[in-house]
Amino acid sequence: MSSLVELYEQGGQSPWIDNLKRSWITGGRLGELIGSGVRGLTSNPTIMAKAIEEGDDYDEQFAESYRRHGNVLDSYWDLVVKDVEDALAAFRPVYDSSGGTDGFVSIEVAPSLARDTEGTVEAARGLHERIAEPNVLVKIPATEAGIPAIRRMIAEGRNINVTLIFSLERYGEVMEAYLSGLEELVRNGGDPAPVSSVASFFVSRVDTETDRRLQAIIGEHPGTSREAEAHRLLGKAAVAQARLAYEHFTGTFSGPRWDRLAEAGAKVQRPLWASTSTKNPAYPDLLYVDTLIGPNTVNTMPEQTLEAFVDHGAVARSIDDFDHARTVLDELSQVGVDLADVARTLEDEGVTAFEKSFDEVAERLGNKAVQLGQD
Repeated sequence: MSSLVELYEQGGQSPWIDNLKRSWITGGRLGELIGSGVRGLTSNPTIMAKAIEEGDDYDEQFAESYRRHGNVLDSYWDLVVKDVEDALAAFRPVYDSSGGTDGFVSIEVAPSLARDTEGTVEAARGLHERIAEPNVLVKIPATEAGIPAIRRMIAEGRNINVTLIFSLERYGEVMEAYLSGLEELVRNGGDPAPVSSVASFFVSRVDTETDRRLQAIIGEHPGTSREAEAHRLLGKAAVAQARLAYEHFTGTFSGPRWDRLAEAGAKVQRPLWASTSTKNPAYPDLLYVDTLIGPNTVNTMPEQTLEAFVDHGAVARSIDDFDHARTVLDELSQVGVDLADVARTLEDEGVTAFEKSFDEVAERLGNKAVQLGQD
């Protein structure tokens, strides 16, 4: 068995939980997770939609909120903010004892704003002002429109979880937005020390899409060396790309530019491994956990993956095989997989999926309003 405390103390990685629902808060499960070594929490519109739709945990607050607002959207945000605020209170001791390194809870701007810089800025600022707690992270997607919004929020001294990162190129833009935002904050007389940010690099989805393309190549070239090479590369892209992201991170957060910010009190923007449950049952259940352990990283896991790690995970630094990772990405390119196009596809799918979840929960809350006699 492996301890989450050991993962943090020996591996340098903070284990976070990728889920939030009210029954965890009211029933004590969240407290149990924190006691076992969970050091932060992420959520997203799909997770929140599922939580709200299950059972009747939210009915009483929704009925009251809908009476007050008269619309579903404002009532939805009341439900989400309530859960986030309660989770923030539960994690506050972790935040305080870690010196502001961990103990964070994330809340995401509306997914419909993913292509809207100004709308994202306004929404992120509004969430920070509504939830005025030092351990809240507002999630902004790393879309082309999201990058300047991220920079502006960091320049205002706000904590940001950058989400939906699928490529090394976009990750570079994310880190630049963080650094330039901190530099602007310092120039304007602000203190960078309280500012925290993570960069959420989505992992398993990269293999899902890359494997789909490799399978197409396998089907198109039976009995050839290209088929054999494509077979050999199945399930290899995601870990390789994440490892090179970590190499990019260590290079960016070193040297004179970073040293000046660090001397002013700035914290590194840690890479966060997201989407770390294994989607392909043929692969090991901890493929995206055991292989990506290293200092100054976060792995946010769904409950099942977290429990699997405690049961049979290995606490050992495993992230540094950069040369092999480069070879894997080169071989993927040679066999015909365009990873830049993979990233574009996944970003579009990610935004669309969150929008769909957001729309579906709004529709179901509308139906619930009718059922509760509020419409």
